[in-house]
Amino acid sequence: QAQVVESGGGLVQPGGSLRLSCAVPRIITSTFIGSQYAWYRQLPGLQRELVASITGRSNTNYADSVKDRFTISRDNTKKTVYLQMNNLKPEDTAVYYCSRQFGSQVYWGQGTQVTVSS
Repeated sequence: QAQVVESGGGLVQPGGSLRLSCAVPRIITSTFIGSQYAWYRQLPGLQRELVASITGRSNTNYADSVKDRFTISRDNTKKTVYLQMNNLKPEDTAVYYCSRQFGSQVYWGQGTQVTVSS
């Protein structure tokens, strides 16, 4: 199956860093390469918002609120997408979700909690 598995969330102090991972181990490499990936985040009662995205050619896009702090990348050999988050702020606290899009199909992971607090 095309299961998307997130990991790497946790509790961090303001100004700290975390790296989230989004693995898709059960698809063939060519399908992984041909997919577009994105990280979203969501607070209870609010809509899911786009944080960053990366295409098959590694073109990236970021929300204004995370530019210059977050970096999305992909490792096609490991079939994994990363979100490096630096200089974290309390307002970054949310459940972070990874999505994979291949053609018209979109697959979501189960989410990983990121909490930024002193």
